[in-house]
Amino acid sequence: MGKIEILSPCGGPESVDAALRTGADAVYLGARKFSARHNAVNFSDEELFAAVRECHRHGVLVYLAFNTVLRDSELEEAAGLLKLACEAGADGLIIQDMAVYEMARAACPDMPLHASTQMTVHTPCGVDSAAKLGFKRVVAARELSLEQIKELCGRGVEIEVFAHGALCMCVSGQCYLSAMIGGRSANRGLCAGACRLPFSAAGKPSERDFALSLKDMSYCGHISELEEAGVTSLKIEGRMKRPEYVAAATDALFRARSGDEVDYGALRAVFSRSGFTDGYLTGKLGSEMFGAREKEDVTAAASALPKLQKLYEKPEKRFKLDIRFTAKRGEPMRLEVSDGELSAAVSGDIPEDARTRETTAREIEAQLIKLGGTLYYADRAEVAADGGLAIPLSKINALRREAVERLDEARIEKLSQPKSFNGSGLSFAFPLPLIRKRPEFRIRVERIEQLSKLELRGEDIVIPLGTEEEYLSAGYDPERAVIALPRFDNDEKITAARLKTAKNLGFSAAECGNIGHIELASKLGFKLLGGFGLNIANSLAARYYFLEGLETITLSPELKASQCSKIACPGRLGAVIYGRLPLMLTRNCPIAAQVGCKNCTRRLKDRTGAEFPIVCRRESGYFELLNSRPIWLADRLDDFNLDFGDLMFTTETPEQAARVLRAYRSGAEPRGEFTRGMYYRGVE
Repeated sequence: MGKIEILSPCGGPESVDAALRTGADAVYLGARKFSARHNAVNFSDEELFAAVRECHRHGVLVYLAFNTVLRDSELEEAAGLLKLACEAGADGLIIQDMAVYEMARAACPDMPLHASTQMTVHTPCGVDSAAKLGFKRVVAARELSLEQIKELCGRGVEIEVFAHGALCMCVSGQCYLSAMIGGRSANRGLCAGACRLPFSAAGKPSERDFALSLKDMSYCGHISELEEAGVTSLKIEGRMKRPEYVAAATDALFRARSGDEVDYGALRAVFSRSGFTDGYLTGKLGSEMFGAREKEDVTAAASALPKLQKLYEKPEKRFKLDIRFTAKRGEPMRLEVSDGELSAAVSGDIPEDARTRETTAREIEAQLIKLGGTLYYADRAEVAADGGLAIPLSKINALRREAVERLDEARIEKLSQPKSFNGSGLSFAFPLPLIRKRPEFRIRVERIEQLSKLELRGEDIVIPLGTEEEYLSAGYDPERAVIALPRFDNDEKITAARLKTAKNLGFSAAECGNIGHIELASKLGFKLLGGFGLNIANSLAARYYFLEGLETITLSPELKASQCSKIACPGRLGAVIYGRLPLMLTRNCPIAAQVGCKNCTRRLKDRTGAEFPIVCRRESGYFELLNSRPIWLADRLDDFNLDFGDLMFTTETPEQAARVLRAYRSGAEPRGEFTRGMYYRGVE
């Protein structure tokens, strides 16, 4: 290819032609299950094989999106999809769950793995970890600046960045808003788009207040910068979009890569939210990045679609063809074609002597270069024919068609080689965990002062990185403390320096919410504890992280209580059992964008009047949207067969935190507004 890859989304078979005919170098698509866009049309088994074959005929690679969090009950079926991907000859798997990583490593080690953006990889340590694990590619978080992207490149693994399409308000893999509000999990491919509903920082929202909705991104004007940075692939978001959108976005990136003018009007018309933004790449965050789908955006698409359909009416000419035709008296005609890498040759009838008029070399050449409707254009055509021969033009055309078809087949055969799969070593019979005591309590605070009224009885205490000196000054034991690393590292060097300082002060345990944290903390000699942001929801993933050195694991908050209790792992397992769960991890502050920092209201309201607090972590470069109601399980702890439960204190005063701890020790019934989280109703 020689240039930065254009990677197009295919939500169904109809989008494949749109991508192939407008310049895609690779496509990504999903099967009917285990794809982060479960509500796209997606591909049946037969359609998957056909799509891989057609893409490979075009010389285009196919990556299968296998990027959802799995349950124990789904692992065996997931292994079946892994086998199918190998048989189809897919060129790589985009994965989130380390259970899929473990299965692929054991059963098909030759299958290239791509770390999905759902894994929240956004730091050099995250990329280093992926490289050590054998990932071929990392799909970087969308929230990175060009300088941050540069830091990820050149570290032994390919870097893929999103270059066009919808922007989630939340960092991918860390959103629980849809699951908590509507029971549909973004981590399982069923995001309901709750962030596109009205929210406001200035009171109950009107129908035009969209404090959690960002414009779509477009980096068409930055392709050369990304290529110079070392980026391997430019990804287009949009497996839920129609083929015309795929064609428009692919064509735009293709033109931008070639230095040609981009039709931004058509690009905006087919789909946008009040235009486009490049705010993350340029580092210009703020109100200009926000936008919603307006009536004008919708109506503009109707007039744009017919024009965009013409973009992919005909196949793109992808390969130049060298053609050599030989016709000798008394010998079968022979046609050889080559695209520079692959060759094909066919033979025809023995030509007859001309009775009235011979077929000239020019006439033969004219037929040979008629390559309309194919992927080829003639670069050179050489005709070596004896004089005095009569060759029907229909036979020349037939030879040309056969030669081109054989060349297509040669390319398909080269690119679609099935990968070996041996699932004999896979086992999904996890023994039920030993009966454990009711969960012990682990205290998690936002501010050290929240500890001041607690009657502590030797519980472990999780504190934010940077509060260690205040913690020590208050007289607390560093041996009982766990340092919670920032969930988004805007500057990993600063985080590393702070973590070293904590180590020197006597702190020895760190909570890790992504694979970059694990790499960083292990380098510095910390005991490793797994946070809920790892989205561990099955026994295979839990065992993987245990073997990687995690001494404790906080399970995904999207599991039911019964599912939590059946996770089989030698390590200590826990769950968040009290508190306002962070529903979103954002780089943009929705309050500042709407009313400004000086007028901070510290919360958003939705259409029902529910208030969602915002935790400002501006110094670390991110913000957290908390749930409107705290999880309350004090009276339900017997339902959890776990080692520990986190009491997460965020907005509580010291007095409120003390009351909660006493209530949990006594098993008190809930009072006031509360939620059981997803522990009983579950999520799709």
